[in-house]
Amino acid sequence: MSGYRVVHCGPLMLRLHKRRAMLCLFLALVLLMAAVLALGAGGTTGWSAPWAGGQGKVLWDLRLPRLLLALVCGAMLGLAGATLQSLTRNGLADPGLLGVREGASLAILVLLFFLPTAAPELRPLVGLVGGVSVVAVTVLLARGGIERMRFILIGIGVSWFLSGLIALMLVAADVTMMQTAMVWLAGSLSGAAWSSVRMAALCLLIGGVLLFGTARAGDVADLGDHLGRSLGVSMTRLAVVRVAAAVLLTAGCVSFCGRLGFVGLIAPHLARLSVGGGQGALLSASALWGAVLVMVADTVGRVAFAPIQIPAGIVLAVIGVPVLLGLLWCRRDRF
Repeated sequence: MSGYRVVHCGPLMLRLHKRRAMLCLFLALVLLMAAVLALGAGGTTGWSAPWAGGQGKVLWDLRLPRLLLALVCGAMLGLAGATLQSLTRNGLADPGLLGVREGASLAILVLLFFLPTAAPELRPLVGLVGGVSVVAVTVLLARGGIERMRFILIGIGVSWFLSGLIALMLVAADVTMMQTAMVWLAGSLSGAAWSSVRMAALCLLIGGVLLFGTARAGDVADLGDHLGRSLGVSMTRLAVVRVAAAVLLTAGCVSFCGRLGFVGLIAPHLARLSVGGGQGALLSASALWGAVLVMVADTVGRVAFAPIQIPAGIVLAVIGVPVLLGLLWCRRDRF
């Protein structure tokens, strides 16, 4: 096929589109250079940090895990957003609109409020249970295919209902607990640690394997349910696997850095504009753009108003609305 090249990696055979692969590689290089600049931005640590004793400790124990967590969580949200938009065939779908983010947030808040001594390792599991429960309720209420607009509308309603429950819990909570919870919910990465990075990377690895492993079947499913079934794709099984992966990625992100809005919505559109292509290229570019968005938002929040640190979620909300409006205007013929 024109433009494609088959790459053999041991027993695996990959079919890559040369132009899209080069665009993804270029985007990855830009992300790497931006990450290096973000690591050295702010404060007096500078690039002498690795050789400067206590300053090197700041770089290694604070900045580097925070930067890596921003990259991993951004990639998770980008993958989750691209998956849900493909499954629902709706460019406005993201984990927030479907209630996954609020379900995971509510479940983790319950854990924090009622079991404050619980191990941090339980957060992804509890968040996953909350996200899966919300998706199950939404599917049951929709009583139809998840690509229908009714599914989106019910997801929005469930999301607002859960947001009300979260607000009620915060109002009824102790002042100290409420402040801690609100900073976390705002999307803060200030508490990043190496343990969080490892667990988030594990969530990203599992979800990424599931999504990229079903990317070819996802390309077939994009042709339509009837044609997909005629070509041997189990549409129900594919939807279950991909929704489960999206919920795992969203719950993992919420567990470590709270609710980061707009990333899962904007990153897939940026990927389509910059790279295009099928599911493999879309997922790769969405993960890279998601990492870029969260890293830039966290760096701006950390540096622009120093010594005050603005949570990345707030920065994303400020810059996300104009970007979203611009994308909607550029793609107004598709909505």
